[in-house]
Amino acid sequence: MNDKPTSILIVDDHPTMRDGISYLISEEKDLNVCAEAEDTLEAIRLAKELQPDLAVVDLSLKSGHGIDLVKRLREQSSSIKILVNSMYPESVYAERSLQAGAMGYINKQSNRHCLIEAIRALLSGKTYLSPEMTEQVLRRQIGGKITWGKSPIDSLSDRELEVLSLIGQGNTTGAIARRLHLSVHTIDTYREKLKVKLHLTNGAELNRFAAQ
Repeated sequence: MNDKPTSILIVDDHPTMRDGISYLISEEKDLNVCAEAEDTLEAIRLAKELQPDLAVVDLSLKSGHGIDLVKRLREQSSSIKILVNSMYPESVYAERSLQAGAMGYINKQSNRHCLIEAIRALLSGKTYLSPEMTEQVLRRQIGGKITWGKSPIDSLSDRELEVLSLIGQGNTTGAIARRLHLSVHTIDTYREKLKVKLHLTNGAELNRFAAQ
């Protein structure tokens, strides 16, 4: 019998959140936090070095984005189980997270002990979503086909949604460019694409939509 605790990597740019998650996990004798990271590059390095069994990943990181990190972790290891733990709306990001390679999504506003429930679900090979989100996913499936396009948000690429989120947080075009390591011109192009896809006529409407 293997008594080695399950190793878990926590990826979150808020120290207090990492501390809270680590404390919850420390109360479980068969679970162990092997490392913590606050951005994409650090998480990739630690995952490669330590090969954790599971990663708890936030979507809003100090640098990079959680969806991209999920994809890179999955490319790096086919065996790692990934749970997204985010403040972002489950209705917008849960399915994208699963498509990127995560096995579960939990909102930070959920009961914190639900996190352990979600971790154990993933470790047993199951997918974890809230009951409401599970029902929404099932409703989307008609005749074995997933019906996309019900909302303009669904038409956005992961990068476009990332830019929209950063706009909604009040970041300027220059700040977004620096954070994503892109040119200001590229961010302006994304803004124009967002206005077209979201049927918005000007920058002010885009800013209001993003904030909402």
